Amino acid sequence: MQTKYNRVKQTLKSKIVNGTYTPHQKISSENELMKIFGVSRHTIRLAIGSLVEEGWLYREQGAGTFCAERTKVHSSLRNHEKKIAIITTYLSDYIFPSIIRGAEYYLSQHDYQVSVYSTNNSVESERRILENILTQKVDGVIIEPTKSAFSNPNLKYYFNLERLNIPYIMINAFYNELEPPSLIVDDEKGGYLQTEHLIEHGHQQILGFFKTDDVQGVKRMKGYIKAHRNYGIPVDPNFIITYDSEEKASTPVKKLESIISFHRTFSAVVCYNDELAIRLLDVFRQKNLHVPNDISVIGFDDSFLTQVSEVKLTTVTHPKYAMGEDAAKMIVNLIDGRPLSPKNNWAKSESVIYEPEVVINQSTKEIVTQEKMIGKAKV
Repeated sequence: MQTKYNRVKQTLKSKIVNGTYTPHQKISSENELMKIFGVSRHTIRLAIGSLVEEGWLYREQGAGTFCAERTKVHSSLRNHEKKIAIITTYLSDYIFPSIIRGAEYYLSQHDYQVSVYSTNNSVESERRILENILTQKVDGVIIEPTKSAFSNPNLKYYFNLERLNIPYIMINAFYNELEPPSLIVDDEKGGYLQTEHLIEHGHQQILGFFKTDDVQGVKRMKGYIKAHRNYGIPVDPNFIITYDSEEKASTPVKKLESIISFHRTFSAVVCYNDELAIRLLDVFRQKNLHVPNDISVIGFDDSFLTQVSEVKLTTVTHPKYAMGEDAAKMIVNLIDGRPLSPKNNWAKSESVIYEPEVVINQSTKEIVTQEKMIGKAKV
């Protein structure tokens, strides 16, 4: 259990990190803090004294206690050890190990220590990680945004990184409010290519599954819709299935089972990513439907999963390792070129957009007539 002293100290430090207390702002008096925390004056004085000693606060005789200027403190904390923080939504599965390996390889060659964190696509976890990073000796941050389709409640932490002159870049997506340097795939084009590939193979009744709490899914859905329009094929709103991160293991499977049970006519499926495609292949197998003879399926990310299933997945490329390596190069360049003044221009650094391509494997098949579509074949 956290001691009263540590609770007071960590809470005050959090208020400094998240910008509640700004540089040279007077903090609450001892009497006010005693009431807020329900502790003794001795405990308050211990906590404040420790924060003063560590450079988070400073005292002025007769005036009170004030928030220190963290830019100077952060600079004084730096030593010969250089450190980069990498934050991804997930850590040990799917495409994320490849991204991290690409970054770590380059950073290790340039004598950077790397700390890796995972938010599990939780804004609360992102907040805790950012708060932790802002108390450490970090020279730069590579981050994959959490629930990037929504307004982010942690923007103040990014503003604090900027104020401390700590560059950060974003991968896979970025927060529109911040417009930081970023490395992303053209997800809208990727979604378009997925759908176009199926349309050009004779498919017109195409299910689309998209995870929409991340902007990647929103853009891929936009590409799916645009391809239908450009080819003059009406979009059936019942064929667009959306879900969020917490539902990714259950909702798409249940929706697909329901569509099959009600004998809805479709011949192909566009999947948000390869991970989802593998889940849906299991459903088709259980329903005695064969890919690609009965159903064509296309994924996204060109992950290792495309080769480990019994049906090799047609998919769309994602740079993975190259994205990690390029992100590492970008953050090192920003650190090396960072001006001493907080009035930096790092946010104007050029971003990178990777062009996706279709990788054709075994999970898609050309159909010739409407009669070959799964719905008419099975009803």
